[in-house]
Amino acid sequence: MKRMVRVAVLGAVLGGLVCAGCGKKGADRKTIELTYSIFFPSTHIQCIAAQEWADEIAKQSGGRVKITLYPSGTLSKADQCYAGVVSGISDIGMSCFAYTRGRFPLLEGLDLPLGYPDGMTATRIANELAAKYQPAELADVKLLYVHAHGPGILASKKPVRTLEDVKGLKIRATGLSSKIAACLGGVPVAMSQGETYEALQKGVVEATLCPVETLKGWKQGEVISSVTNSRVIGYTTAMFVVMNKNKWESLPADIQKIFTDVSSRWVERHGQAWDKADEDGWAYIRQLNRDIIDLTPEQQEDWKKAVESIIQEYITAASKKGLPGKELTEDIRKMIEQAPSK
Repeated sequence: MKRMVRVAVLGAVLGGLVCAGCGKKGADRKTIELTYSIFFPSTHIQCIAAQEWADEIAKQSGGRVKITLYPSGTLSKADQCYAGVVSGISDIGMSCFAYTRGRFPLLEGLDLPLGYPDGMTATRIANELAAKYQPAELADVKLLYVHAHGPGILASKKPVRTLEDVKGLKIRATGLSSKIAACLGGVPVAMSQGETYEALQKGVVEATLCPVETLKGWKQGEVISSVTNSRVIGYTTAMFVVMNKNKWESLPADIQKIFTDVSSRWVERHGQAWDKADEDGWAYIRQLNRDIIDLTPEQQEDWKKAVESIIQEYITAASKKGLPGKELTEDIRKMIEQAPSK
C-alpha cells in the first residue's frame, strides 16, 4: 500500500515537472509583438526593404515574432526616433545619426565628404566600422545594422563646372551638407526635401546637394538643368536600425540569433536598394535630357581641398572628446580606395 502511495506521489511530481516544462515551452512560443518606427514613407525603397526584413524574421521564427511597421514618422518623428527606442515608445527604430547632431560624436564621421562612390560601399563601411569601434554612444540600444545612401552630388538650375561657378550660389542644404555648400563658396539655405521642388522652381534656391535618387524620388529633376558629378567629395547619411536594449535582452537566445543572422544579410539588401535608387535617378535625369558634368582631375583636387576643413574640424572635435576620429576617417579613406570599382 505504502509503495503504491509512493509511486502515485512520484508520478504526480514527475507529471508536475513535465507540465511545468510544457508551460515554459508554451511561454517561449508565445508570439513576440514588436513595433518598428521608420521615417521613410511606406512606398520608399528603404521602407520596403525594412518590411521585407520584418517578414523574413517572422518567417525564420516560424511566426513567433510579429513586427509592425509605422512608416512616415507616425510613431516617432525622425529626429526623435532614437530617443523613442531608448524610452520604449517603439521597440525598433530606423533613422539618421545626423538628425540628432552631437548625440553621435564618433559616428558623425561616417557622413563626411570623403568620396563615397556608391551606397553599397557606404553601407558596408558604416557596418564594419560600427562593429570595429563599438562606440559608447550606442550603449543604450542594441544596434542591429546600419545603412547609408550613395554619394551626395550637386544638382543646379545652371551648369556648374568649377568652384568659381559655385560662388554665391544659393544651395539647398542642411546639417553637414550646409558646411559643404559653404566650403565650396555657395550660400546654404536650409529646408526639407518636401520644400525643395518649389524652392528650385521659383528660384528661392539655385541648386541642391543631394543623393541623385532624390531627383527622381522627389521629382526635383524636373526643376534643375544640370548635375555636377561631384562624387569625389561624395558625402553620405548613415542610418541606424536599433532595438530597445531591455526588449532585446528579453528575447530568447534563438530569436536573438534570427535577428542577428537576418540583419547581417539585410546590410547587402539596403546597400543594393540605395544603388538601385541611384541608378533610377541617373536614368531619370538622362530621360529629361539634363546635362551631366564630370569634373576634370584638376577640378576634383580643387573640390577635395575645399572641403578638407570639414574633415579636420571633425577630427579635432572628436579628439577633444577622447574619440578616435582620426583613425575612423583614415579607415574610411582606406576602405573607399579598396572598394571594387563599378
